[in-house]
Amino acid sequence: MTSPVLTAESLSRTTLAQADAVTTLGIGGVMAWTTTVANGSFGLGSDEAVGAVTERWSLLQSDLARLGVHRLAAAHQIHGTAVSVHQGGWTGWLRQRDVDGHVTTVPGTALAVTIADCTPVFIAHESGIALLHAGWRGTAAGILKVGLEAMAQLGMNPVDCSMHLGPSICAPCYEVGPEVLRAVTGLPASEKGHLDVRAVLAEQAYASGVRSIDVSKWCTRCSGGRFYSHRAGDAGRQLGVLALMKV
Repeated sequence: MTSPVLTAESLSRTTLAQADAVTTLGIGGVMAWTTTVANGSFGLGSDEAVGAVTERWSLLQSDLARLGVHRLAAAHQIHGTAVSVHQGGWTGWLRQRDVDGHVTTVPGTALAVTIADCTPVFIAHESGIALLHAGWRGTAAGILKVGLEAMAQLGMNPVDCSMHLGPSICAPCYEVGPEVLRAVTGLPASEKGHLDVRAVLAEQAYASGVRSIDVSKWCTRCSGGRFYSHRAGDAGRQLGVLALMKV
């Protein structure tokens, strides 16, 4: 089975096979990436056997451990705004319920979200990291603001943060109803239209003080099967991972 994470040597070259957004976000000791279909699904609700999916999570843990990262935080996501702050004092794979975002300042900790059209929002600061799962509902409800506020409470000012908006569905592929357009953009809408969730998130981030914002070139729907896409009928989920290896 292909591991989604390679060796420390490979990561030091910022190359990661079958991955997108392999980046430090300009912050030393931080690494962010997104798996692809080639790595297999990480969604426990997919149409694959649970054992096959959990084996991929185990491989991820093993590879992270070789980098000195011994904590992996994830969650059952509900398109909400709950964000967990993870302290030290534990090791292994933590999977919470009803959480869509994670923050940590503890070196040796990785954060993960499962995605299949929603946006993985990677945020890095010299003192810590955050990773958010932002679909249209979470974006409309303000998960980005919640995540940035959680970071600010730990001394991480948005103006000093770097953000990467990972692979997600692009506007031409994402036609939604007027109620969704109104909820996400706050603008009047009476007909269906195309929604660019990443553009909205970028605007929200800038309004909150973030100035370093990068957007992935990839659409999960029209990238030739590179990624799982809910709109395309896929049951699988790729994984966004953000690791804090040192500060």
